[in-house]
Amino acid sequence: MSDEQQPKPEDVVEEQKTSAGEQQEHEVEVELAESVDEAQSKIDSLSEQLVEAKDHVLRSHAEAQNARRRADQDVEKAHKFGQEKLVADLLPVVDNLERALASIDQENETLKSIIEGIELTLKSFSDTLVKHKVEVIDPVGEPFDPQFHQAMTMIPSPDAEPNSVIEVFQKGYTLHGRLVRPAMVVVSKAP
Repeated sequence: MSDEQQPKPEDVVEEQKTSAGEQQEHEVEVELAESVDEAQSKIDSLSEQLVEAKDHVLRSHAEAQNARRRADQDVEKAHKFGQEKLVADLLPVVDNLERALASIDQENETLKSIIEGIELTLKSFSDTLVKHKVEVIDPVGEPFDPQFHQAMTMIPSPDAEPNSVIEVFQKGYTLHGRLVRPAMVVVSKAP
Protein backbone atom coordinates (compact mmCIF):
# COMPACT_ATOMS: atom_id res chain seq x y z
CA MET A 1 0.00 0.00 0.00
CA SER A 2 1.04 3.40 -0.60
CA ASP A 3 1.57 6.10 1.93
CA GLU A 4 -1.51 7.89 0.83
CA GLN A 5 -3.75 4.89 1.34
CA GLN A 6 -2.46 4.03 4.74
CA PRO A 7 -4.11 6.01 7.47
CA LYS A 8 -1.89 8.19 9.48
CA PRO A 9 -1.52 7.32 13.14
CA GLU A 10 -3.00 10.65 14.13
CA ASP A 11 -6.08 9.90 12.06
CA VAL A 12 -6.42 6.45 13.63
CA VAL A 13 -6.11 7.92 17.10
CA GLU A 14 -8.56 10.62 16.13
CA GLU A 15 -11.01 8.02 14.80
CA GLN A 16 -10.65 5.93 17.92
CA LYS A 17 -11.20 9.02 20.07
CA THR A 18 -14.29 9.90 18.05
CA SER A 19 -15.56 6.35 18.22
CA ALA A 20 -14.86 6.13 21.94
CA GLY A 21 -16.50 9.53 22.47
CA GLU A 22 -19.59 8.46 20.56
CA GLN A 23 -19.76 5.23 22.51
CA GLN A 24 -19.38 7.12 25.77
CA GLU A 25 -22.08 9.59 24.70
CA HIS A 26 -24.35 6.69 23.80
CA GLU A 27 -23.75 5.06 27.20
CA VAL A 28 -24.50 8.38 28.91
CA GLU A 29 -27.70 8.74 26.86
CA VAL A 30 -28.75 5.19 27.79
CA GLU A 31 -28.02 5.84 31.47
CA LEU A 32 -29.86 9.13 31.23
CA ALA A 33 -32.86 7.46 29.58
CA GLU A 34 -32.88 4.75 32.27
CA SER A 35 -32.56 7.43 34.93
CA VAL A 36 -35.45 9.40 33.37
CA ASP A 37 -37.57 6.22 33.21
CA GLU A 38 -36.78 5.49 36.85
CA ALA A 39 -37.62 9.06 37.85
CA GLN A 40 -40.88 8.93 35.86
CA SER A 41 -41.91 5.65 37.49
CA LYS A 42 -41.10 7.17 40.92
CA ILE A 43 -43.18 10.24 40.04
CA ASP A 44 -46.07 8.02 38.92
CA SER A 45 -45.81 5.96 42.12
CA LEU A 46 -45.68 9.07 44.30
CA SER A 47 -48.63 10.58 42.39
CA GLU A 48 -50.68 7.45 43.08
CA GLN A 49 -49.71 7.57 46.75
CA LEU A 50 -50.69 11.24 46.88
CA VAL A 51 -54.11 10.50 45.33
CA GLU A 52 -54.61 7.64 47.83
CA ALA A 53 -53.56 9.87 50.74
CA LYS A 54 -55.94 12.64 49.63
CA ASP A 55 -58.75 10.09 49.30
CA HIS A 56 -57.95 8.73 52.76
CA VAL A 57 -57.98 12.24 54.25
CA LEU A 58 -61.34 13.02 52.60
CA ARG A 59 -62.86 9.76 53.83
CA SER A 60 -61.50 10.34 57.34
CA HIS A 61 -62.92 13.87 57.35
CA ALA A 62 -66.32 12.63 56.16
CA GLU A 63 -66.27 9.86 58.74
CA ALA A 64 -65.49 12.37 61.50
CA GLN A 65 -68.35 14.62 60.34
CA ASN A 66 -70.75 11.67 60.29
CA ALA A 67 -69.66 10.62 63.79
CA ARG A 68 -70.15 14.19 65.05
CA ARG A 69 -73.59 14.39 63.41
CA ARG A 70 -74.64 11.02 64.88
CA ALA A 71 -73.44 12.11 68.32
CA ASP A 72 -75.44 15.35 68.01
CA GLN A 73 -78.52 13.36 66.99
CA ASP A 74 -78.05 10.97 69.90
CA VAL A 75 -77.79 13.87 72.34
CA GLU A 76 -80.89 15.48 70.81
CA LYS A 77 -82.83 12.20 71.11
CA ALA A 78 -81.65 11.76 74.69
CA HIS A 79 -82.96 15.23 75.53
CA LYS A 80 -86.22 14.60 73.69
CA PHE A 81 -86.96 11.08 74.82
CA GLY A 82 -85.03 10.81 78.10
CA GLN A 83 -88.29 11.56 79.91
CA GLU A 84 -90.16 8.73 78.18
CA LYS A 85 -89.96 6.28 81.09
CA LEU A 86 -90.96 8.94 83.61
CA VAL A 87 -93.92 9.99 81.45
CA ALA A 88 -95.02 6.36 81.07
CA ASP A 89 -94.86 5.93 84.85
CA LEU A 90 -96.92 9.11 85.46
CA LEU A 91 -99.73 8.32 83.00
CA PRO A 92 -101.56 5.98 85.42
CA VAL A 93 -101.80 8.93 87.84
CA VAL A 94 -103.65 10.93 85.16
CA ASP A 95 -105.90 7.91 84.49
CA ASN A 96 -106.69 7.57 88.21
CA LEU A 97 -107.56 11.26 88.55
CA GLU A 98 -109.90 10.99 85.54
CA ARG A 99 -111.53 7.85 86.98
CA ALA A 100 -111.95 9.58 90.35
CA LEU A 101 -113.78 12.47 88.68
CA ALA A 102 -115.95 10.07 86.68
CA SER A 103 -116.94 8.05 89.76
CA ILE A 104 -117.77 10.95 92.14
CA ASP A 105 -121.36 12.14 92.44
CA GLN A 106 -121.15 15.60 90.85
CA GLU A 107 -124.49 16.69 92.44
CA ASN A 108 -123.40 16.11 96.04
CA GLU A 109 -122.70 19.53 97.60
CA THR A 110 -120.43 18.13 100.31
CA LEU A 111 -118.05 16.74 97.64
CA LYS A 112 -117.78 20.01 95.63
CA SER A 113 -114.45 21.02 97.19
CA ILE A 114 -113.02 17.51 96.65
CA ILE A 115 -114.20 17.53 93.02
CA GLU A 116 -112.72 20.98 92.51
CA GLY A 117 -109.38 19.87 94.03
CA ILE A 118 -109.23 16.79 91.79
CA GLU A 119 -110.12 18.88 88.71
CA LEU A 120 -107.41 21.45 89.49
CA THR A 121 -104.85 18.70 90.11
CA LEU A 122 -105.79 16.97 86.86
CA LYS A 123 -105.64 20.27 84.91
CA SER A 124 -102.23 21.13 86.39
CA PHE A 125 -100.94 17.66 85.59
CA SER A 126 -102.30 17.79 82.03
CA ASP A 127 -100.85 21.27 81.43
CA THR A 128 -97.44 20.07 82.62
CA LEU A 129 -97.57 17.11 80.24
CA VAL A 130 -98.48 19.38 77.32
CA LYS A 131 -95.64 21.74 78.26
CA HIS A 132 -93.22 18.80 77.91
CA LYS A 133 -94.65 17.82 74.49
CA VAL A 134 -96.78 14.94 75.73
CA GLU A 135 -99.92 14.77 73.60
CA VAL A 136 -103.13 12.87 74.31
CA ILE A 137 -104.51 10.32 71.83
CA ASP A 138 -108.30 10.30 72.24
CA PRO A 139 -109.49 8.91 68.90
CA VAL A 140 -113.29 8.60 69.29
CA GLY A 141 -114.85 8.78 65.82
CA GLU A 142 -111.51 8.53 64.00
CA PRO A 143 -110.47 5.62 61.76
CA PHE A 144 -108.58 2.86 63.58
CA ASP A 145 -104.79 3.34 63.31
CA PRO A 146 -102.76 0.36 64.57
CA GLN A 147 -99.71 2.59 65.05
CA PHE A 148 -101.47 4.58 67.78
CA HIS A 149 -104.45 2.44 68.81
CA GLN A 150 -104.76 -0.97 70.42
CA ALA A 151 -108.07 -2.66 69.57
CA MET A 152 -109.58 -4.37 72.60
CA THR A 153 -112.68 -5.60 70.80
CA MET A 154 -114.78 -5.10 67.68
CA ILE A 155 -118.51 -4.41 67.93
CA PRO A 156 -121.06 -4.26 65.08
CA SER A 157 -122.37 -0.71 64.90
CA PRO A 158 -124.91 0.58 62.35
CA ASP A 159 -124.28 4.20 63.42
CA ALA A 160 -120.50 4.25 62.95
CA GLU A 161 -118.33 3.72 59.91
CA PRO A 162 -116.71 0.27 59.82
CA ASN A 163 -113.20 0.16 61.26
CA SER A 164 -113.58 3.40 63.22
CA VAL A 165 -113.10 3.94 66.96
CA ILE A 166 -116.42 4.08 68.85
CA GLU A 167 -115.15 4.00 72.44
CA VAL A 168 -111.87 4.59 74.29
CA PHE A 169 -111.10 2.43 77.34
CA GLN A 170 -107.82 4.19 78.03
CA LYS A 171 -106.32 7.25 76.33
CA GLY A 172 -103.01 6.96 74.56
CA TYR A 173 -100.07 9.37 74.71
CA THR A 174 -97.15 10.45 72.53
CA LEU A 175 -93.93 12.23 73.51
CA HIS A 176 -92.52 14.44 70.73
CA GLY A 177 -94.55 12.37 68.26
CA ARG A 178 -93.23 9.02 69.51
CA LEU A 179 -95.81 6.65 70.98
CA VAL A 180 -95.51 6.22 74.75
CA ARG A 181 -98.75 4.30 75.25
CA PRO A 182 -101.35 3.29 72.63
CA ALA A 183 -105.00 4.18 73.13
CA MET A 184 -107.05 1.09 74.10
CA VAL A 185 -110.14 1.27 71.93
CA VAL A 186 -113.31 -0.45 70.77
CA VAL A 187 -113.55 -0.60 66.99
CA SER A 188 -116.75 -0.76 64.94
CA LYS A 189 -117.38 -3.40 62.34
CA ALA A 190 -120.07 -3.71 59.70
CA PRO A 191 -123.33 -5.18 61.11
